[in-house]
Amino acid sequence: MSFDSPSDKEVSEALPDELSALVKQSIPKHVAIIMDGNGRWAQAQGKPRVVGHKAGVKAVRRAVSTARTLGVESLTLFAFSSENWRRPDKEVSLLMELFFTVLQRELKLLDKNDVRLNIIGDISRFSSRLQKQIATAQEKTANNCGLVLNVAANYGGRWDIMQAAQKLAAKVEAGEMSSEQFTEEALNEHLCMHNQSEVDLMIRTGGDYRISNFVLWQAAYAELVFTDTLWPDFDEDAFKDAIVKFASRQRRFGLTGTQIDTIRAL
Repeated sequence: MSFDSPSDKEVSEALPDELSALVKQSIPKHVAIIMDGNGRWAQAQGKPRVVGHKAGVKAVRRAVSTARTLGVESLTLFAFSSENWRRPDKEVSLLMELFFTVLQRELKLLDKNDVRLNIIGDISRFSSRLQKQIATAQEKTANNCGLVLNVAANYGGRWDIMQAAQKLAAKVEAGEMSSEQFTEEALNEHLCMHNQSEVDLMIRTGGDYRISNFVLWQAAYAELVFTDTLWPDFDEDAFKDAIVKFASRQRRFGLTGTQIDTIRAL
């Protein structure tokens, strides 16, 4: 007696529509960017690091515009990590003030362009003034239906997973759910951006090759693109180049190359 294994084509045809759609993507639905290189950009010009951060704001504006033009659904930008508090106090203070100013200045433009702003991270450490501005900005754009702009501020991927796990553990302790119900799906529902698609493409500017504790869970199957371009110089062409790299890659999600080729041919 022999058992014939199903062909790659037969397996491919039995795959969920969602997975087939992911394989066929040429434009990522969700792009995450580690915006690195502001300080070095300024120092190379003999200027204070804060000048680089201000130039980085212009790069953010370009990235948002490019994402909208290309049809990206979610853009997540790593603005301030939970580890960035270790930087000199003066630089941290300047970054907080810049964050506040940008929220005020860009709000009307974001709203006009139907962009929904979503701040992710532990904002409890920020000043009450900045927290209020964050709430105002999010409320103002809450009903917009275009690009979702996630700004990660005082964010860390490990923190995100931990805070989700703590919420579920509290439910178990309270008898609201059993430990068996503590599943990946349940954990995912308590993560930041749980109502958005997972990250398809992660870009890091500045020449370093690491993900620095950024969206660890959400980027499990993301394609990674590293560029030497410093963030203030990251323009529309650099963004599109990263998209081209994404589109040229074979995303397998545990499947075989033959299965992927079959899906793309359907």
